[in-house]
Amino acid sequence: MPPVETAKVVHSDGLSFGYGKQLVLEDVSFSISSGESLCMIGPNGGGKSTLLKLILGLLQPTSGSLSVFGKPAEESCKLIGYVPQAMRFDPLFPITAIDIVLMGRLDRHRFGRYSRECRNAALEALAEVGMEDIAQRPFSDLSGGQRQRVLIARALACEPELLLLDEPTANIDLSVEKQFIETLAQLKDMMTIVMVTHDLDLISEIGDSVLCANHRVHRHSLPLSGETIREIYS
Repeated sequence: MPPVETAKVVHSDGLSFGYGKQLVLEDVSFSISSGESLCMIGPNGGGKSTLLKLILGLLQPTSGSLSVFGKPAEESCKLIGYVPQAMRFDPLFPITAIDIVLMGRLDRHRFGRYSRECRNAALEALAEVGMEDIAQRPFSDLSGGQRQRVLIARALACEPELLLLDEPTANIDLSVEKQFIETLAQLKDMMTIVMVTHDLDLISEIGDSVLCANHRVHRHSLPLSGETIREIYS
């Protein structure tokens, strides 16, 4: 009996994208299977963040195609959770951790107060990242690692099937990075993950494979050799 093919969460075929006349991505073809944990690496300006924005449906390919869950990316945004590298906010604005997480439920919220269902989902998301005890603390009082886990909880509150993370360890201290990696390792068993990172420790702990983005893309298996790393960043 032939093996059952794993469903494709993301599929790109000959995708190119440019800002004006400047091509950022050219002839990009790859697939991400359901349940896969893919790490995206490459030099600055190589198109990593642009590729995330295309998957989110925030940008449209200049040519070629990109589908997410078998549909155009912009039609699948409700199935995607996104964790940015950092969040800009006014430290004097009185917003709590759970207020941040509830933003992940905005597409289910109409007017007035959030529903009990939304609040329960937000609390469950905080519990998943070990942050339920700080739900009512001001977001500005949290450490960098705590803020990043709250942002992951915000992404989880929308109950995603695909989680995108843009350099999630870039703004946290090494002292809390181990705990953060443990959080991501638990999420790996729950959903498909695509993560932009330069953190080789994170790649070895979380990644199933690596996608190198440097205007074009190439997939590499793990572990990465020193020669491969030099080639990627040259």
